[in-house]
Amino acid sequence: MPTREGILARCGIMPSVSTELEVALREAVDRAKAAAPDRASGLTVLDAGCGRSSALQAFKPEIARFVGIDIHEPTPGSMPYLDEFVVVDVCTDKGAFAPATFDVALSSFTVEHFARPADAFANVARWLRPGGTLVITTVNRRHPFVAAYLGVPAGLRHRLQHVVKAAAADAHPIVGVCNDPRALRSAMEAAGFTDVTVKPIGHLARAWGRTWPTFFAGLAGDLMARGLPSRRSTLLVSGRVPAAEQGH
Repeated sequence: MPTREGILARCGIMPSVSTELEVALREAVDRAKAAAPDRASGLTVLDAGCGRSSALQAFKPEIARFVGIDIHEPTPGSMPYLDEFVVVDVCTDKGAFAPATFDVALSSFTVEHFARPADAFANVARWLRPGGTLVITTVNRRHPFVAAYLGVPAGLRHRLQHVVKAAAADAHPIVGVCNDPRALRSAMEAAGFTDVTVKPIGHLARAWGRTWPTFFAGLAGDLMARGLPSRRSTLLVSGRVPAAEQGH
């Protein structure tokens, strides 16, 4: 029987979000290292909304301090890749970290859960060093399936999450107030980020691939939007804090 990835490759639903995210993080890490050769011992990075794994783990040899935050305390031992974990609401806890603490920040599939995303972006911008980068993945409500999903009552939506998500721990309340390309770009720029890029990617089949029926439902959604980039299901976004001017 063909594999899920094989089917996606044949249907042209490539590359994956994880592949594109690794490229974006590689660029962010390389920029940070070039900007601060004095920190030869490694970078300080933040995973805002961390889970059982993090795309930043691939860069662990280049990281001196790996900090994770979320609104709930994790199960002990569930995030061994972190150097430290702090309970933080990124939307409200402006003073959780000193300004200019981090070189790179990641927010992977968490923006859709933020009640105040503009405040979250402003807080992360404050915590990043000049020239630092925030990289985001999140859902795109311009995709008709995502829009329909966000439009159903919260109770039903939560039950649907348990059908398509890999584990019950991945089912969280979704708000989706800043989840289209234009809104994300505007919020990032309003928070002070520059060089903001927004890249839509087909991701439903992978996100819903817990069972074959949900995989094929997701594949139908990916194929539906393949020729309409702004309506693909997932957004990869990055932006940089302006670098400090020389002499200042």
